Amino acid sequence: MATERNKKILLELVKQPDNSRCADCGAADPDWASYKLGVFVCLNCSGVHRNLSSRVKSIKLDLWEDNLVEFMKSKGNASAKALYERAVPSYYYRPQQNDCNVLKEQWIRAKYERLEFTGETKYPPLSYTTGFYEGMLWKKGKDNAQFLKRKFVLSEREFTLTYYNKEDESKGPKAVISIKDLNANFQPDKIGHPHGLQITYQDEDHTRNLYVYHESSEEIITWYNAIRAARYAYLKTAYPTGSDEELIPKITRNYLKEGYMEKTGPSQKESFKKRWFILDSQNRKLFYFKGQLDAEELGVIFIGTETNGYSAKECSPKHTRGNKWKYGVMVETPERQYVFMCEQERDQRQWLSALKQVLSRPMAPQDYTIEANVNYKK
Repeated sequence: MATERNKKILLELVKQPDNSRCADCGAADPDWASYKLGVFVCLNCSGVHRNLSSRVKSIKLDLWEDNLVEFMKSKGNASAKALYERAVPSYYYRPQQNDCNVLKEQWIRAKYERLEFTGETKYPPLSYTTGFYEGMLWKKGKDNAQFLKRKFVLSEREFTLTYYNKEDESKGPKAVISIKDLNANFQPDKIGHPHGLQITYQDEDHTRNLYVYHESSEEIITWYNAIRAARYAYLKTAYPTGSDEELIPKITRNYLKEGYMEKTGPSQKESFKKRWFILDSQNRKLFYFKGQLDAEELGVIFIGTETNGYSAKECSPKHTRGNKWKYGVMVETPERQYVFMCEQERDQRQWLSALKQVLSRPMAPQDYTIEANVNYKK
């Protein structure tokens, strides 16, 4: 009967507000626990803990001895957080349930294995905290699929990310990228590497993408958080009165929706061509590229609000040529009408829902500047 009693105690413990979400990714109703650390975690994060030799058991399926249950009662997620997350820098990315594995694994290792956030001063300091970082990353060539090793240098003082094309640095950098418009987000599936990172930036009036990875998961996460640290420092100078609550969501972002749609020209009689679309909700921009790993966009559409003459709805275009796909999305702007075709009805629903999310959000003052720049480019 002790077995049943212990299971009941654990099920009560995991209902407490602090324990009712995974200690590491925030997933609801965790049903695993690390009885070395005293935390309740989800199935996904329990796998990382097992690799750390942090002893884990299933709350429902495993047998729990009395002493382990007492230990879980004395600990729990709140006390672990107070110890292991005492000094997480505000710019450090805390992964969520749907984030890629490399983010979650390195967050767990940083907390419990490397003890990066206990508040004790580390020497040498943690690489992402120093404001300067350099090293080699594998970078995809602009016009081919080959990844080549390139040197990257990040400077928080200069607010730049620089990369060099050849071993010989005397020829100067290939690109000096301003931190001002830079975004970094993990794209393992798209890039075809579990540590694949997409870096997007403004190059004159074009949006450019770099696709990079590093073999070491710890190293790519250091790069990511060093970039976030530099972005945060930049935002603090650009918006001196901005609170962390306002600035942290602006440091880096995932795109609201990405995928292939077919696109036709302005008169809607031109042949449809398959294009890769990215909806960046923060900047209210819908980009399209020839392929999903292209360095440079073919075009960009600003998505304003319905009161300003923008809309999105499903459609069945009349004179379609060359389209293989059947599910239409029409985007109206004050300048023109765009028609896109989706392969599945589900894609059509998702695109419309994502576009409507942007359309329903009021325009901020800086959005009018973005709108003017996009329309000026056309």
